[in-house]
Amino acid sequence: MSVEFKQIRIEPAYRKVATALIERIVDRSLRNGDHLPAETELARQFGVNRSTVREALRELESNGLLERRRGSKRMVVTRPQPGLVAEGISRALLLHDVTSFDVWEALTITEPPIAEVAARRRLDSDLPALRAAAERFVADNDDIARAVHHVAEFFDLIGAATHNPALMLAQEPLVQLLEPSLGVMIGKIPQSRARIISAQRKLYEALKARDAEGARTWMAKHIRDFKRGYELAGIELRHHVVQPLPSA
Repeated sequence: MSVEFKQIRIEPAYRKVATALIERIVDRSLRNGDHLPAETELARQFGVNRSTVREALRELESNGLLERRRGSKRMVVTRPQPGLVAEGISRALLLHDVTSFDVWEALTITEPPIAEVAARRRLDSDLPALRAAAERFVADNDDIARAVHHVAEFFDLIGAATHNPALMLAQEPLVQLLEPSLGVMIGKIPQSRARIISAQRKLYEALKARDAEGARTWMAKHIRDFKRGYELAGIELRHHVVQPLPSA
């Protein structure tokens, strides 16, 4: 009986350095705001060239785990912005051939409970931003791209009002993938604007009143309305989402 073994994966040195740094960041040995040692010191500790360290730091910086602040040569540990994290997940969903129907169906499952939690946990300080986002959507009558951005912003702010980072990060990739088809729908169905405005007002009032059931019910109606709008606009929900993602 012959035994076969998988090939041993040989990683570049910079990737091993990056992995070691990530482990320290994830286990909180390095916390948000901490400065890393200088590149020369990191190279000494890891036993590698300075260029290897620089490549590892560049990779972590592009992933939002490090940043170089003005006036300092040393890298600082930072939290990745939710939009950057979500964009990576959205891109992965696109590569798995996600369809507009998949996105819509996922939103029907996730958004009503998020609105319910937001109504229960929102702070008074959450309300002005929600109201302002709704007003910006009303004001942007002639700019579809900006109007769609404000719809997504309204969803994001409801997620933020839950004060649950896991819910916020779970929601954002789907909202990013919603935007392309939503833009087409708003452009083709004039009455869609009025229906979105109405839904946002109802949702705002429910959150303001801490009406959890009302928030859940209106969000469910809001998401169902999108599907009806897609159908009227002739958007094929079974087509893959292929439009470029918005920048974070």
